[in-house]
This record gives sequence, C-alpha cells and structure tokens, in this order.
Amino acid sequence: MATSNQVAPEKSSSHALEEERREFEAVAAALANSSRLLRLITYLGEKYFGGDADQLQEYNIATEVFGRSRTTFNPGEDAIVRVEFHRLRKRLREYYEAEGKDHPIQLTVPPGTYSPVFVRRQPLAETQPPNHEVPEAPVFAPLAPSLPPGRRRWPYLLTIVVLVFAAVALYLTFRSQRNGRERASAAVPSPAATPPSASTAFASVPLRILAGYSGKPQMDSAGQIWEPDQYFQSGGNWHVSADYIANSTNPMLFEHWRNGQFSYNVPLRPGTYELHLYFMALDRGLNSPPTFSVSMNGDLLLPDFDIYSDTMGTYVADERVFRDVHPGPDGFLHLDFTGGRSTATLNAIEILPGIPHHQVPVRLVMQSRPVTDHSGRLWHPDDDYQGGYASVKNVTVSGTADPDLFTAERYGHFSYSIPVDTRDRYTLVLYFAELYFGPNASGTGGVGSRVFRVLCNGNTLLDNFDIYKEAGSLHAITKTFYHLKPTAQGKLNITFEPIVNYATVSAIEVLDESQ
Repeated sequence: MATSNQVAPEKSSSHALEEERREFEAVAAALANSSRLLRLITYLGEKYFGGDADQLQEYNIATEVFGRSRTTFNPGEDAIVRVEFHRLRKRLREYYEAEGKDHPIQLTVPPGTYSPVFVRRQPLAETQPPNHEVPEAPVFAPLAPSLPPGRRRWPYLLTIVVLVFAAVALYLTFRSQRNGRERASAAVPSPAATPPSASTAFASVPLRILAGYSGKPQMDSAGQIWEPDQYFQSGGNWHVSADYIANSTNPMLFEHWRNGQFSYNVPLRPGTYELHLYFMALDRGLNSPPTFSVSMNGDLLLPDFDIYSDTMGTYVADERVFRDVHPGPDGFLHLDFTGGRSTATLNAIEILPGIPHHQVPVRLVMQSRPVTDHSGRLWHPDDDYQGGYASVKNVTVSGTADPDLFTAERYGHFSYSIPVDTRDRYTLVLYFAELYFGPNASGTGGVGSRVFRVLCNGNTLLDNFDIYKEAGSLHAITKTFYHLKPTAQGKLNITFEPIVNYATVSAIEVLDESQ
C-alpha cells in the first residue's frame, strides 16, 4: 500500500515496440525446452502484439492454450492457468538473474495478471545505510503499453517461435505438472543478528523486509523493492512454494517465514511511522486456537493473535496496519513475537513514513500497473481481492480529470479486504464507469443491463445500482461513503454482488477520517 519511488512510464514509440519484440523473441528462445511454457508465451505474444491484451483472461488461456473444455472449465477447481503462470514467472526471474541480467528491457507478467509488461532496467539509487550491505537490485520502470497499429510484423516473431517449438516437440511429451504446496523441512534456528548498538545507522524508510528470506531483493507488482531479512534476533525460518495466495497479487511476500520466539530491533530516526505486518496461516489449530502475541516497544500490539481467525482459511494473505508508530527512547522500534498456543510466525514487515493520527490513504486501481493521477497521487495495482475477473478496455472515459483510472475493471462476483488501523473510521470512494454496455461500448444494451449491490462489513452501501442509468456509457461516476467502521481484524470487507449481469469497479480509495 505504500508509495513507491518509480520512474514515470515512457511514451510508446516504434523504437520501443521493436525493443519489446526483440526481447520477447529472446525470452521465447530461452523457454524452448518447455513445451507448455513455449505455448503459453507464444499465445501471450499473439494477443499482446496483436492489440488484444484484454483477451488475456483465465478462461481464454485455459481453453485456448491448455485445451480445457469451454463448457466445463471451472477456475475454482482447476488451477492450471495459475500454476503455469507461477512457473512462467519463476522461469523469467531465473532468466533475468542469469543470461538476461544485462538486458535494458525485461519482460514480466505481474502477479495477479496475465498480460505481459515490459520494464526498463535502471540502476538502484543508493538508499541503504553504510553498515548494512544489501545486494544491488535494479529498479524497473514500466514502459507505456505499446499497441502496434496492426499485426504486420507479428507473423515474423510467431514464425521464429513456432520453428523453435517444432524442433523441441520431437522429444518433449506433454505432461501435467502442478507445483503442489509443499512444506519445507522443519524450521532450523538461524544465528541471532548482532544486537544493534547506539551507533547503528538509521534504517532507510520506506523499509520492506521479507522475514526469513536471505536471497536477493525482490520487486512486487507495484515496483517496490523488498529486502532480505535483517534487524532480527533469534527465531528460525522456513519456506514453502505456493502456486496461489488468496487476497494478494504478491505471493512472494508469503513464501518465507521467521518463526519461534524472535524480535526485530529497527533503528529509526525520531518521527511518526506506519507499520504493516504480513502473515499467512498454513494450518488450522485442531484442538485450540493457534495463538501468539506481538508487542511493540514493550506494549501488546496483537494479544492472542490467531491468523486463521483473521483470514478464515489457509493460504490466505493477512495484513495488519498500525498508525502513529514511533521508535522507543533508545532510537529503536522493538517488535517482539512470543509463542502462545502456537509458534509465533511472520512473513513480512513494512515501515512507511507516517501521518500523525492518520493512516496513509489507500488507493487501488483495478489494473496490473500503478497509475499516477492528475494530482500526482500514486494508485497501486489491483490487490486485496478475491474472485472476479480483470478486464482492460481500450476506451476513453469522459467526466473525469483522470480517465486513466477507468480504463480497466474488476467484474463478476468478488470482494476486497482492505487492511486498516482498527481505531479509526474511514471514508470509502468507489470509482465506476460502464465500459461494456451502451452504443459507444462493446456490448449492446442500456438501462437495466447491469445491476448490482455493494456491501461493506455486511452493511449495504449500494442496492440495485445501475451505472448506465445514473451516468450513461463510458462516463465516470464516483460513490462516497462516510464513517465506515473496520472489523475487529482491521479490515474493510467490500463485497460486490451481481443482481443482473456482473458487478464492476475500476478503482477504490480509502481515507482516514481521524482528526
């Protein structure tokens, strides 16, 4: 949810398009030893360079690439697409850590999406304190979408890819491969970090730490860099591979744990900060709730904390938010994790510059990349959702100073679980546009073609809501709701329920009302 230091996307050009094509060819050649991934990347290229990226949806990929039945395919039961995209992202990471590490443009598929994104490699600014050496990592700036005028040049790329595929198809057989959720071996205690001294340099903020992780820095879907574990004392670590983490488009945040009885002592400059703690449950307590406690500077922050109770399931991301965080009198933020009925665990820590007595605003846009509005505010890529489908439309929406916020939508029957500080009340702003029905859109119909309701924590906010009836087609409309109270778990659970056709939303904004 934090603001990231990103370079503004470059404008599309024929030169940039050619660079993307060349990089795509290189990646396709590198995937030639995997028939499934080669078929998948070929399909992505066809749609992306053909100007049909909005067709890159789970149903289409399952049926057109992996041969699933158009009448019986159920994404809730068949995870073939998510599994293969997990493999593809892993292979892309390996490629750009090896032979592709010096490529100026690199191909990614952001978690939670199925559309290629090309990013430009730039040196990472020096932000680490001198005595905490962290491996260098590139900062990537998303390139603007390059939509070619036609498909004139795509057959050339497709021919190359098909030839490579034909060469390997002689000895490769198609087989199902599913990356199961496998628990690693029992946690092994890690050597305790050296207790920080008064002379320790202050940590750079924003600070993002992957608990229990010791590899290279990782980049999330918003382009933010997460560092390997640091500032900890005691505890062990473990790792699992998960094809899909519900309620998050960044599964890498939840693949590593610090566990046991452990603490973090983070040196911070005097000031106000916002703390985000990330958790995920692997198991449910059978005989009693699996609880542990978290303290901050000696005060209980999460007493008898039960991750499973928060998420109501396993492999579901959980994020807890705390505003008005300050370092202790010694200049350190002390976080202590103590076992109760179960072992304490933690997946990640995020420390942001804070706003006194206010949570940092939450702004989500239902797109795979961040958007900066006309006021310079950053809207983060789609996250914190369960269910629904993502769709990108090549349209222009009127009635707004920020049409870019309305060029995509999440539609269907879905929900968002927005993490907030439990102590406050919040203003919720929902951003809508009818992108499908109407004479200037892609579908026929008008008033009554789409009707749905919106609820927050069980209370109805909108009922029988018809975007077309209130705003027409391709015209922005917002709905604002005040004084919303979060759940005891620190969530605004926003549910979109269809009545006629699908529910939809293009962006979500949450503002703290505290004085």
